[in-house]
Amino acid sequence: MISLQTAVKNLTEIEDVAKAQKYLNKAIDSIVTYLPSAIGAILVLWIGFKVINKIMTFIETLLNKSSLSDTIRPFIRSVLGVILKVSVILAAAGIAGVDLTIFGSIIAASVLAIGLSLQGSLGNLASGLLVLTTKPFKVNDWIDVDGKFGKVTEISILNTIVLTPGKKTLIMPNSLMTSSVITNYSETGVVRLEIDITMPYAESYPKVKKIIIEAISNIPNILESPKTEIGIEGYDSHSIQVAVRPYVKPDDFWEVTFACYENIKKAFSENNIQVAYSEGVELGSIGE
Repeated sequence: MISLQTAVKNLTEIEDVAKAQKYLNKAIDSIVTYLPSAIGAILVLWIGFKVINKIMTFIETLLNKSSLSDTIRPFIRSVLGVILKVSVILAAAGIAGVDLTIFGSIIAASVLAIGLSLQGSLGNLASGLLVLTTKPFKVNDWIDVDGKFGKVTEISILNTIVLTPGKKTLIMPNSLMTSSVITNYSETGVVRLEIDITMPYAESYPKVKKIIIEAISNIPNILESPKTEIGIEGYDSHSIQVAVRPYVKPDDFWEVTFACYENIKKAFSENNIQVAYSEGVELGSIGE
């Protein structure tokens, strides 16, 4: 006969099998219930993003053919891309059986939390909209912001990208663009260079001025109008400060700057123009 202990053990095993069978049935029921929705949601995401890529390519073509400025095209492209992607995600969530009312509440709470933590980014977004509407500058304009000089290559939702004459890419937050003084050289199409030269008191200023004029007269990209300005800007303990202010197009800024310094240095050496060393009042010649 089967002992009581063995009977209890067998009964326990039967109960365990029954529980396992129950859980397995629940799992199968859940898979049967939710698998089609999950597959549908995945298909919507996959197909939706494929379609979005096609739509964005078409929109890009339309924007390139439109009369819209290069400044606003990237902004429109970014906004439309975000709207389309959010729409596909919401559609997939609905197919998966997610309660969109609850989903909306979660989004609202998330937006509030993100907004509080990203106040700076939201400020940049608002500033980007302000830049696009007030248009203090546009793509391909030469600007100076906080001492940073360069050409605007792109205005996005959060940042403005500026390429310096030295080929450095500056990613500047739009909040800086709306809170700083901006010098837009492309509005007038000319930039005034600030070439500073020192000469000793012993030298004749008219002679030095004539040499400077002759030295820069053969630089082709210096504009005839406005006329180059040359004058004494100040004095210090050992030298006279001579300001040379030629005007050029923004694209020629660095090329002409280097050419001016090179030509003036060469002309001073050829004419044995003396300069004062900063250590004292001893005199020397450029090139020695």
